[in-house]
Amino acid sequence: MKKVTIKSYLKKYWFFAIVSPLFMAGEVIMDLFQPKLMAEIVNTVVQVGAGNVEGSDIVMRTILITSLKMLGMVAVGGFMGLMCCYTASRASQGFGNDLRVDAFKKVMSLSLEQTDKFTTGSLVTRLTNDITTLQDLVQMILRMFVRAPIHFIGGLVMCLTLDISFGSVVLVALPFVIVIVLIMVLKAVPMFSVVQKKLDRVNSVVQETVTGARVVKAYTREEHEIARFDEANRDFQRTNLKVSYIMNAIWPILSIVMNASVLAIIFIGGKQVDAARIEVGDVMAAVQYITQVLGSIMMISMIFQNIARGNACAARVREVLEADHIIVSGDTKEGTEKGTVRFENVSFKYPGAAGNNVLDNISFEVKKGETVAIIGATGSGKSSLVNLIPRFYDTVSGTVYVDGVDVRKWDLEALRHKIGFVLQKSELFSGGVDENIGWGKDDATLEEIQHAAKIAQADEFISRMEDGYTSYVAEKGASLSGGQKQRVAISRAVLRHPEIIIFDDSTSALDLSTEAKLRKALNEEFEDTTVIMIAQRIASVMHADRIAVIENGRITAFDNHDNLMKTSEAYRDIYSSQMKNNGGDING
Repeated sequence: MKKVTIKSYLKKYWFFAIVSPLFMAGEVIMDLFQPKLMAEIVNTVVQVGAGNVEGSDIVMRTILITSLKMLGMVAVGGFMGLMCCYTASRASQGFGNDLRVDAFKKVMSLSLEQTDKFTTGSLVTRLTNDITTLQDLVQMILRMFVRAPIHFIGGLVMCLTLDISFGSVVLVALPFVIVIVLIMVLKAVPMFSVVQKKLDRVNSVVQETVTGARVVKAYTREEHEIARFDEANRDFQRTNLKVSYIMNAIWPILSIVMNASVLAIIFIGGKQVDAARIEVGDVMAAVQYITQVLGSIMMISMIFQNIARGNACAARVREVLEADHIIVSGDTKEGTEKGTVRFENVSFKYPGAAGNNVLDNISFEVKKGETVAIIGATGSGKSSLVNLIPRFYDTVSGTVYVDGVDVRKWDLEALRHKIGFVLQKSELFSGGVDENIGWGKDDATLEEIQHAAKIAQADEFISRMEDGYTSYVAEKGASLSGGQKQRVAISRAVLRHPEIIIFDDSTSALDLSTEAKLRKALNEEFEDTTVIMIAQRIASVMHADRIAVIENGRITAFDNHDNLMKTSEAYRDIYSSQMKNNGGDING
């Protein structure tokens, strides 16, 4: 497993990452001088009021000069703060962008087994919420990780320069603050991972419900899904509240310590003023400095809180980035044959599934240009079988060959480029019809797209749409009917003019007349293309060169329609049941 260091994503933005803390240091230093300058003004005014200095012109001159110094430092500090914000944002946003892109690339390269294991909701959370948390953490570190220590050390030094006795307040208050922060943070840290997992569950419920909205509405299960979401959301809320209670309890406790420290400074300072050891302005400055010192501790506690949350998020993102590929690409890019598929003693079961194999000792061969159909009862293993051809999954035993080469030796991109796969569930994307069809071939022209649509019998309905081929398709093809979605998906596959086309029950929403036209167009345009089709209807498969009958994961018969009617009882049963249901009109 390749180890991934999240902080390495900052290397590209090293300049901004270095400069940003320097700007922040400049801003804090400007802030540290403000209380001392204010003390000068107050001390001068008090001295005049006490009759220690004659003439108001001295007071006005002191106020004017000191005020200009303060304004100048505020301007410099403001500029430094602005530049710190800019550079920290450049570094953190670049970091987040690069990390998110790499994580998304990795998700795209994962096998179906791995995406199922992570779950869609969890992957969405990791690529959005988790990486955003890390991005915010980087920005906070670049700004606050410098600000808090300098404020702490600088405020402490400035306070002690006013009067050494103020140090006793810090010595008493500081242990309390540190112990409180450590206790709270240590209690909260283990819960951050739990919070993110609860958020995964919320996202999973949302994703399942939104994508399955039609089923939810068809079965009037809205209230059930609302209750399911409410349960997941409340679980997330309860866990999040526990963390919030722990972390938010820090602030009132620290505020009590801070206010007590301020009172102690005023008390000690008052005695020192009475003894004429320091002046009133110095006491005011000391109050501000002690506030800065203890405030910086509160700031550090917030940094630790975010670091703890960030560590939990980083571990989840690393889990994706470091995931070993289960389906490892080979090196072969050319086969010894063309358009052939062969199964040799193939057995398969889904990873982690209990029970018997889905496919058991499957052996058959499909020749170039041949049309082979696969038929069988629901759950007999038809889709599982064709999923092994483009290597969505690997076999448990046995070998699948494409073009005479073991699929495990094929370069995955080269292998899948040879295959046009029309899935059982037509997956369309939001955008134009032409974009959805052209998705199968990057450099496709409009003429090629239209030609593919005509073969798939999609041109007739696309041409009637208001904007034709540029008409908008809603997410997941929600604006199209089932048959229209299937025909667009078929157009996408034939556009590539692949060596092998696989139809995974992808003509089920077409009427028999349209399916017959599609079959005729495919025979004319793709005479040398190998076609493997799964179907439930006898009418869809009976014209194939050969038909494989699958029962309980085994091929029990493999021949043409006429011979199967003589030799396969299972095939005759399917034929008879459909003939009876269709009133004998099997040819449509």
